[in-house]
Amino acid sequence: MDALHWLRQGDFVTQGTAALLLLMSVASWVVIVWKSWLMHRARTDVARGVAAFWLAPTWPVARQQIATLDREGLVLPLVEAADALAQPPDGSITLAQAGSASQQLTRVLRNALHLVLGKLQWGQVLLATIGSTAPFVGLLGTVWGIYHALTAIASAGQISIDKVAGPVGEALVMTAAGLAVAIPAVLAYNIFGRLLGRIEADLEGFARDLRELVVDASPVIPAKPLAKPAWIPKSAPSPVPPPAPDSA
Repeated sequence: MDALHWLRQGDFVTQGTAALLLLMSVASWVVIVWKSWLMHRARTDVARGVAAFWLAPTWPVARQQIATLDREGLVLPLVEAADALAQPPDGSITLAQAGSASQQLTRVLRNALHLVLGKLQWGQVLLATIGSTAPFVGLLGTVWGIYHALTAIASAGQISIDKVAGPVGEALVMTAAGLAVAIPAVLAYNIFGRLLGRIEADLEGFARDLRELVVDASPVIPAKPLAKPAWIPKSAPSPVPPPAPDSA
């Protein structure tokens, strides 16, 4: 009734299912341990980085302090994106520089925020996939194990409760193994999702404050109108109004 005896008696489908569940369990626990460490550092870095920015007297000092506190690089990309647009333009006109200061900052900060959140969300898809598929993988192993056991019993010609209980009970272990793999993954996915929501809200609020700081406090990014493309016809000149009749 031990696991090695059951694996040796099983065919390639049973052994492959057990190996797949083992691989899924190892992968989920690696992600769980790594993301637990990442989330702990991320919460600390965001809180320290935002506080250090607002306490700094100038942008260079703020960047230097955040670079030492932001170990995971979550707050510094937002500050660097806003600082780049806070510098006077060099005179070149592109589509990215054609909008107003508010539009440019919104676009740049949104891109930086997406990169940061993409780093924090790594592994969530794997946990969700393992949590949703592991029970069915275990159920597949159970069904196949029961079928294999009943076929062996029927071919032997001896059907009794002691002959059926052992092989069927061993096959049912696959269902328990699937649940043992899925439950930690689902719990970790829900916990990390809640922590991600809090960190995302803090970063979005900080990005909004950066936008208002650069646009309202020091609006140094003037909007640059684009030159009219050659394929757009020029507007017809306005007709000259006729002279007013002499009042005699």
